[in-house]
Amino acid sequence: MSHAEDLPLWAALLVAGFLVLGAGLTVIGSYGFWRLRSFYDRIHAPTLGSSWGTAGIVMASMILFTVLETRPIFHEILVGIFVTVTTPVTLMLLARAALYRDRAENNPVAPAMDPPQGQLDESSRRGDNGAVDTTGA
Repeated sequence: MSHAEDLPLWAALLVAGFLVLGAGLTVIGSYGFWRLRSFYDRIHAPTLGSSWGTAGIVMASMILFTVLETRPIFHEILVGIFVTVTTPVTLMLLARAALYRDRAENNPVAPAMDPPQGQLDESSRRGDNGAVDTTGA
């Protein structure tokens, strides 16, 4: 059952544009996932691709069903909100778990826990009374 004949040309072009945009952003995120080698590099590109790609596809769905049913359709926004909220949270949980595991295994890929000696900023050299320690001790 196709409702394509009921869809005006302007809406069909808008829906197609958002679908292509959403699919393109998802492909870019997938390419970043394939191209980058380290886990820490890989976690960023797919999350952006999935979030923005989903936004484009959800926008296309909202426009399509709003035009076909001749009433505003907004429940697709819940899908977009769910993906937008859960993707960064999942990213942070995976990154922290991997960082904890790599540090526990003394993996050299993991970032250092403490800043290198001699690289401290002014706020970390303050004494108990808030005065800056200029002696270097």
